[in-house]
Amino acid sequence: MNYKFPLATATWGQEEIDAMQRVIASGMFTMGANVRAFERDFADYIGSKYCVMVNSGSSSNLLIVAALFYTKNPRLKLKREDEVIVPAVSWSTTYYPLYQYGLKIKFVDIDLNTLNFDLDQLESAVTDKTRMIFAVNLLGNPNDFDRINQIIGDREIMLMEDNCESMGAKLNGKHAGTFGVMGSFSSFFSHHISTMEGGLVVTDDEELYHILLSLRAHGWTRNLPKHNHVCGTKSDDPFEESFRFVLPGYNVRPLELEGALGVEQVRRLPNLVDERRKNGKLWQETLDKHPDIIIQQEIGESSWFGFSLVIRPGSSLTRKQLLTRLNDLGFECRPIVAGNFAKNEVVKLFDSETHGILQNANHIDKNGLFIGNQHFPMPEAMTAIAEL
Repeated sequence: MNYKFPLATATWGQEEIDAMQRVIASGMFTMGANVRAFERDFADYIGSKYCVMVNSGSSSNLLIVAALFYTKNPRLKLKREDEVIVPAVSWSTTYYPLYQYGLKIKFVDIDLNTLNFDLDQLESAVTDKTRMIFAVNLLGNPNDFDRINQIIGDREIMLMEDNCESMGAKLNGKHAGTFGVMGSFSSFFSHHISTMEGGLVVTDDEELYHILLSLRAHGWTRNLPKHNHVCGTKSDDPFEESFRFVLPGYNVRPLELEGALGVEQVRRLPNLVDERRKNGKLWQETLDKHPDIIIQQEIGESSWFGFSLVIRPGSSLTRKQLLTRLNDLGFECRPIVAGNFAKNEVVKLFDSETHGILQNANHIDKNGLFIGNQHFPMPEAMTAIAEL
């Protein structure tokens, strides 16, 4: 079905097409100089020391969790059965690496307005068993990291960020995705920038950076610097180092085509986010204090991945009615990420528990949806939305 107002549209121009043609002409498609250039440029943009590109945002989360099992830093090291607190609303691959590495998952409710952690519920969920909080910045909206850091206090609890939906968002001038020890990003087609498929991990920790480099490509030493935190010092003989495996890694490498696209896309990123924010301002003006609909409350500077509509508790409006009306107006719609993920059958396989009642997660699961934002003006969409 063709929608007048789709969830996502292409962010490419002629520069991206030319970049791909250069890679094709070179005959070099395996991860190389273009990927390194994109990592450098993205780290500069986001304000992190190190960046590692992978083949998806899902793989970014996987490497974040894996790296914490192989660090030598006792402050950061995880072990099986350690407790990790997560919001009940996110995408599946926020949770799967935690299960795959044998961690204890504790689901906490979200805030009905921000769609991020319910911070009071988070505070009450933290115990002396908690080792990590995995914050998810939903639909472009940063969490209140000032409050989260107050909750953590001086306890040995790590903060990590799934920032796959919130590239370009800021809180107090600092980029979302850089508040935790590591942060994940996605450059999938429907996100803020597109490298076709793609993901990134950023960190300021050099040891974790080296671990990520090894885990990304088979767990070998080939992509590590000569002096590194994984194997110490590498041999000067490239033949000896060609198939030397030191960690149980993966193959989640990106392609040179994706790296070349990323170089061009990150140049566009400030403007792409600015345009999304302009649309976000109009969205707020259009639907603020709607009698039947709650829109997302912005924390800091959202990068407005999309626009959520949650039916107010007590309203007679149903989601089916809302969805039909939006479709009739030409809007493509989706559930708010995966809704209340804790309700899914797969959770039966997890070592997990639910803290309290997931009242708000359940509400948005049955009464919420979102529509797409774009990187260009959307006056027709805003006029149509005003009819609601």
